[in-house]
Amino acid sequence: MVLVLAPTAGGAYAHDGVKVTVTPSTAAPAADVDVRVQGCKGTTGAAKSQAFVADAELTGRDGGGAPLFGDTTIKTRLENGTYKVSVTCDGHDHPDVGTVQVKRQKPTHEPTHKPDDHPSPIAPVRAGGGGTAAFAAPAAPGVAQTTSASGLGTPYTLLGLGMAAVAAVAVAFRSSRRHRATGSGTDTGAGAE
Repeated sequence: MVLVLAPTAGGAYAHDGVKVTVTPSTAAPAADVDVRVQGCKGTTGAAKSQAFVADAELTGRDGGGAPLFGDTTIKTRLENGTYKVSVTCDGHDHPDVGTVQVKRQKPTHEPTHKPDDHPSPIAPVRAGGGGTAAFAAPAAPGVAQTTSASGLGTPYTLLGLGMAAVAAVAVAFRSSRRHRATGSGTDTGAGAE
């Protein structure tokens, strides 16, 4: 009986000496914190707490008792208080080997004005050419004035399409005229010979 219990008791004492340091030691909700663990023999581990969004994955280079480092974030919706931190390393759990204090920060100053002092827009403000185009010219007689989300109405859409058509005809006419001039000069030269 003594031989069976002795290794168990020795195993419990072998894990003592693991300590956690959380920086900053007092953190606000949603703050990032650094975790340093001293006393693990391996090069990896994890630090856990009810205050953490996720476990802090710990890594170290040398092993053999060198510190392990990691980081995590404090939960956003967390009450003020002191929360225990546990560590898993070397294949063992080390419960409550450190703490982190959570304290909500108070505003450093009061706002100089209240939100109700000035009216705020409740829809996007029209600015630039897109917003002013709808007011630049009145609608053509007999054409309904409708605007789209971009601020352009039916008359302006039709005007744009008409201008594009005129430009296309002008390019085609000029290209055709240039082609005729080149073709007639060639024919005249051939007849002179």
